[in-house]
Amino acid sequence: MKGLFIVMEGPDGSGKTTQINLLKEYLEEAGYECLITREPGGTVIGEEVRQLILNPEHKEMSPVTEMLLYAASRAQLVHEVIGPALEEGKIVISDRFVDSSIVYQGIARKLGISTVSAVNAPGIGIYRPDGIFFIDLSEEEGLRRKKEQKNLDRMEQEGIDFHHMVSEGYRKVLSGRPEVMKIDGGRSIDTIQKKIRNHVDELLKKKNR
Repeated sequence: MKGLFIVMEGPDGSGKTTQINLLKEYLEEAGYECLITREPGGTVIGEEVRQLILNPEHKEMSPVTEMLLYAASRAQLVHEVIGPALEEGKIVISDRFVDSSIVYQGIARKLGISTVSAVNAPGIGIYRPDGIFFIDLSEEEGLRRKKEQKNLDRMEQEGIDFHHMVSEGYRKVLSGRPEVMKIDGGRSIDTIQKKIRNHVDELLKKKNR
């Protein structure tokens, strides 16, 4: 794998999209070829799957169906976009990756971490993030921010208990891992971005040695 794979993780409303766009702007100004993608989605097939998963009308969707759909979208994304881009030496910034499924479906939906990991393994293959930024934010604040946007999707419409399990799940799953940088999502946008940029600069230095 020649490129750099960066993933932004965090609960709904944590500000991932804003930070991803700012980071892409910074890296492109520095002369790097940079690609943003998101989960679920990022491909024609993946975007159709996204519509299925997040449609608020699909309240009858079972946790297992949800897990399999996320895994299918991710597999297509890795096959069609992430893998080729990394092999070409590009920087890929993904809004969520497999840890989000481990948290949302494995923990919050109670399907089990090992089950979700096993289901996703064939789709992600050899590709693992070089760096993961975990923007930690309370579920109350995340939901408050989301409700200001209106038009909440099926996952965002879940109750506070579900989102609490998501927040706690992220803290559990991402704790103590060397590739993970935890960031306080309550800090200012500029403060968070500065931390991210400094760490990405370090990752690029290591990659170029």
